Amino acid sequence: MPLYEFRCADCGQIFDRLQSFQAESPACAACGSAEVNRLISVMGGLVGSGPTGSPRSVGGGGGGCCGGGACGCGRN
Repeated sequence: MPLYEFRCADCGQIFDRLQSFQAESPACAACGSAEVNRLISVMGGLVGSGPTGSPRSVGGGGGGCCGGGACGCGRN
């Protein structure tokens, strides 16, 4: 289940909650208001899924001079 961040429109408190995408927004953890907005956030550099459906991270995929391949910079 994904972790979502929410911001309360009434008190400004930001809190997170584990819940399904289809679940309704929870009440504010600080003041109990129902006026909360789901925030867009990036968690841990995850940017989608790999071929097996598992998350893949930003950068560090191998190849190029830093990954041991030849990129032409002369630093392999």
